[in-house]
Amino acid sequence: MRIGILTSGGDCPGINATIRGVCKTAINYYGMEVVGIHSGFQGLLTKDVESITDKSLSGLLNLGGTMLGTSREKPFKKGGVVSDVDKPSLILQNIREMELDCVVCIGGNGTQKTAAKFAAMGVNIVSVPKTIDNDIWGTDISFGFDSAVSIATDAIDRLHSTASSHKRVMVIEVMGHKAGWIALYSGMAGGGDVILLPEIAYDIKNIGNTILERLKKGKPYSIVVVAEGIRTDGRKRAAEYIAQEIEYETGIETRETVLGYIQRGGSPTPFDRNLSTRMGGHATELIAKGEFGRMVALKGDDIASIPLEEVAGKLKLVTEDHDLVIQGRRMGICFG
Repeated sequence: MRIGILTSGGDCPGINATIRGVCKTAINYYGMEVVGIHSGFQGLLTKDVESITDKSLSGLLNLGGTMLGTSREKPFKKGGVVSDVDKPSLILQNIREMELDCVVCIGGNGTQKTAAKFAAMGVNIVSVPKTIDNDIWGTDISFGFDSAVSIATDAIDRLHSTASSHKRVMVIEVMGHKAGWIALYSGMAGGGDVILLPEIAYDIKNIGNTILERLKKGKPYSIVVVAEGIRTDGRKRAAEYIAQEIEYETGIETRETVLGYIQRGGSPTPFDRNLSTRMGGHATELIAKGEFGRMVALKGDDIASIPLEEVAGKLKLVTEDHDLVIQGRRMGICFG
């Protein structure tokens, strides 16, 4: 059997570990031939591929980024590297010409949606969920999330000393346009006093009162963790907006920090390395069994899979009844 593998969308810690898991299982256990597709779906349009051997997988487990490269190419939308042809038809033609029996797609929500469309067109597809945002529906955790939370938590830990020394409010902005998982988990792990998520509405006066109440209790500094996708005035970044509003409401000196792409780079945590390895190996098992059109998923402690058609177009969001939100409120943390 001859399989192709691609990585699409944003980079993320653990992609290379997943590639390694897929390919080592395919080559060493099932005797499959593996073709690496460069730059996501763009590589399927241009036939930019390479043969992958066991030797070429050395050193990948702890390496950040993706050895195959990635892109935001969307085959079912106009534009991109090829704009004057029917891109889905060209990809189907290229898959046939390259004699690929299956394509493994590693990516986030957009990739899962594209993979589902190709599966509906008859392409043998198996996908693996990848995102630091942890917002892919159908899997308890996506690889990359634990690494991003670890990076954000470390940054929050470091801000405590500065905030304490200067008796300031420190606002730290983490990634999460629609889903606040990183803000929730890093905010709780890092001892945030206010945690703002896109899914939960907030009142700036309530936030100000929370900070002033802390001051009355002899706590002269506060840590505010915000997801980048929270509601603002539309003109400023989340951290800048919240910092200015807090300073106006409280009169306390407030500073902001934006972590940005730091959360997506570098070596994956041990948890993500193991999760990536397990998911990659399970993807190859699905191929060997002929179970196509499915996305690998973590369910509890087990690796399973679900139909791609159930995943496409859905988001997994934080809810008010999540354990960490409930426990945080019991402890006096302000969520808005």
